[in-house]
Amino acid sequence: MEPVAEDWQRALAIVAHPDDLEYGAAMAIARWTAQGKEIVEVLATSGEAGIQSMEPERVGPLREAEQIEAARRVGVDTVEFLGFPDGVLEYGLPLRRALARAIRRHRPEVVISLNFRETFGGGNFNMADHRVLGPAVVDGIRDAANPWVFRDLAEPAWQGVRFALFANSPQAGHYTDVTGHVETGLHALRAHEAYFANLDGDLDTEGMIRSIVAETGAAVGVPYAVPFEQI
Repeated sequence: MEPVAEDWQRALAIVAHPDDLEYGAAMAIARWTAQGKEIVEVLATSGEAGIQSMEPERVGPLREAEQIEAARRVGVDTVEFLGFPDGVLEYGLPLRRALARAIRRHRPEVVISLNFRETFGGGNFNMADHRVLGPAVVDGIRDAANPWVFRDLAEPAWQGVRFALFANSPQAGHYTDVTGHVETGLHALRAHEAYFANLDGDLDTEGMIRSIVAETGAAVGVPYAVPFEQI
């Protein structure tokens, strides 16, 4: 595995739901904002279908607030929600257009997202929203760069994205050393208080994340690292 290049200043983190970034990527974001880098978060949905015991109309605003707080804890001041429906995200022109617009507006050098492969390397199938969003992110980067695609957008084309990073992919070939930022990332995870309070079972989320970054760190020779697939 190779270290992710850090000779850039602006990144855009694009994920499907509140809490997606907090499964490791937030630790890398904490490292990068501590370096003075500028990072904005864009979420395709508000995660309104994520708590089965509560109606989506209540859950959406609650989870948006939790994500804004989680972002604040890792040094991110701007969080935007695109308003696509949670749980039934569809690949298509509306999603590509919204992502291209966000990329053109924020003009990032790097895009950060979550694993969109079929699994995370084990037997559990990745959820539909994650599998849909990843290809739309990659295509949205290309769309944003082409002035003849989505010509109705007011924002000018942006060709400055150098690469995209997908955290926790089973095809990860890059990593970011997050030693010294693990606790900050977990502090961000804990901002999703209502969400985790309503999950069924005894899932040790923090323990799972610690295990991922410890195993990746051991593989690359540092205490803790977040794995990324780079495109």
